[in-house]
Amino acid sequence: MTQQFEDGYQRRFYYLRLSVTDVCNFKCTYCLPDGYRPDGSKRPSFISLPEIKRVVTAFAHCGTNKVRITGGEPTLRRDFTEIVETVAQTPGIDKVAMTTNGYRMAKHVEQWRQAGLTHINVSLDSLDAKQFHQITGQNRFHDVMAGIDRALEVGYKQIKINVVLLKDLNSQQFPQFLNWIKDKPIQLRFIELMKTGEMDELFDNHHVSGVSLRNHLIANGWLLKLREANDGPAQVFIHPDYQGEIGLIMPYEKGFCSTCNRLRVSSRGKLHLCLFGDDGLELRDLMQSDEQEQQLIARISEGLTHKDVSHHLSEGDSGATPHLASIGG
Repeated sequence: MTQQFEDGYQRRFYYLRLSVTDVCNFKCTYCLPDGYRPDGSKRPSFISLPEIKRVVTAFAHCGTNKVRITGGEPTLRRDFTEIVETVAQTPGIDKVAMTTNGYRMAKHVEQWRQAGLTHINVSLDSLDAKQFHQITGQNRFHDVMAGIDRALEVGYKQIKINVVLLKDLNSQQFPQFLNWIKDKPIQLRFIELMKTGEMDELFDNHHVSGVSLRNHLIANGWLLKLREANDGPAQVFIHPDYQGEIGLIMPYEKGFCSTCNRLRVSSRGKLHLCLFGDDGLELRDLMQSDEQEQQLIARISEGLTHKDVSHHLSEGDSGATPHLASIGG
């Protein structure tokens, strides 16, 4: 290992979120309510397989052992399976995860597993098909559910399900969600709605804190699970009567950023120190040859000296992030 990526607050970074596209085919109300729209500029293309290999290798040489492939919707890339294979074959990387809307899983998940995909997160914001359509803009509920079942059939020991918590919509389905995971190896991760871009009205109408869910879980015998070094930000709860688990992601809670262990590289090759940070640090010019690795590492390390102690969501500042799909959530 060349060195361990570390910021000025002694936080070490074991976890890379790598976006491979900002294109998405869903129209989720909290992210892309009008659907994906190219900005019309002549921006560079998405990072290529060789560039992906180089940046992942650099991170692996500096202590990163987990990579999550994100988007947009990452499986829209025609070379998605090759991307998984490239990341999985990088020495030092032992966890290769993805976050997906799940619409292609039933058909392709076995192939992805064979390529080296070890963990899957699926966005599923409702257990009601009509409400799912309302939130996502796509009538794909049954396709996504079939994909989750297929993933378990081909050998995944646990699937993580991401649910953006929306007051007066899916927040009322908590009992149904609990019943669903009673005998299924699913970790349900309830994510607080986060304000990005111009979504003030949606946020004001539908934001709800996860604290009430946490209090309910604790009152009903759920226990906090110990956190591993390369785990994401969820507080995970387990219960002896449930095969499934519950995760809560509460970015507005004090101290949320104290255990930050992840960095982001966008689909255009920029380093983002925080989901709600600035416009990003250009890395792509140093992803063009293997001989540039030490320069690439040095630029990332220098960038980390500017990582802030926390985001500023509580002050209403979501940084330069227009929507979650733009840098991979």
